Amino acid sequence: MSTPATSDLSPEEQGAVGLGNPPVLADPKDTVLSARGLIKTFGRVVGLDGVNVDLFPGEVLSVIGDNGAGKSTLIKALTGALIPDSGQVFLDGREVHFRSPQDARSAGIETVYQTLAVAPALDIAANMFLGRERRRSGPLGSVLRMLDKPGMKEDAGKSMANLGIATVQNMSQAVETLSGGQRQAVAVARAATFATKFVVLDEPTAALGVKETGQVLNLIQQIKAKGLPVILISHNMPNVFEVSDRIHIARLGGCAGVITPKSHTPTEAVAIMTGATTLAKG
Repeated sequence: MSTPATSDLSPEEQGAVGLGNPPVLADPKDTVLSARGLIKTFGRVVGLDGVNVDLFPGEVLSVIGDNGAGKSTLIKALTGALIPDSGQVFLDGREVHFRSPQDARSAGIETVYQTLAVAPALDIAANMFLGRERRRSGPLGSVLRMLDKPGMKEDAGKSMANLGIATVQNMSQAVETLSGGQRQAVAVARAATFATKFVVLDEPTAALGVKETGQVLNLIQQIKAKGLPVILISHNMPNVFEVSDRIHIARLGGCAGVITPKSHTPTEAVAIMTGATTLAKG
């Protein structure tokens, strides 16, 4: 397996491609998110076995791995859906203890799960502001508790436009009338609108066609362009290598290594993921 010379790589990339053993861990103060020594067990089953993760500003970090490798457990531990048995999570250099997904959302972390979690019967604007509905100003909102539907529709349209989503124009359209790719776009746009730290996307292209997949990958690039880092969980190697800055390879509850599209090929990534090969020692 070929690896580039250390002089051609940044400090983060030198640790990423396994040129050091163990890989260099960043100072949490230099990252948006850092996890150290995460352990999570389910009875005798080890979900996470001392996993370390770093997410840098403005990057796309992909998490790949076979079924049961610990990808979902890791993401849930980072976003409050699971509480690790031990380990530390740092956000902007400060240790945090998320006890629920709402804690993570309040801290500026938005997650789009594979199931999307959209309300099909509601329109696009209502889905965008689901759980964050705004009331109208004055007595109409404070006394009569009326929602500011016109304002939410206007802001939803702006959010979609800012992400370059041109296939969805009418914010009053029910989500159940949208295609799979358009529904995914609504969910991703909602996450990008309210996230202030980073966005997590869980298999965002799993059930999409080629054209719709391209649209979602473009959305990921748009989110990155806004300065928001993205954690992408995916089985699709071409997609991963197209949009990722670094790739975290989960294996058997641990981390088999962190590589980059510059240092390794998709075939080599799969070999590491399956245990057919390991990263070179420094």
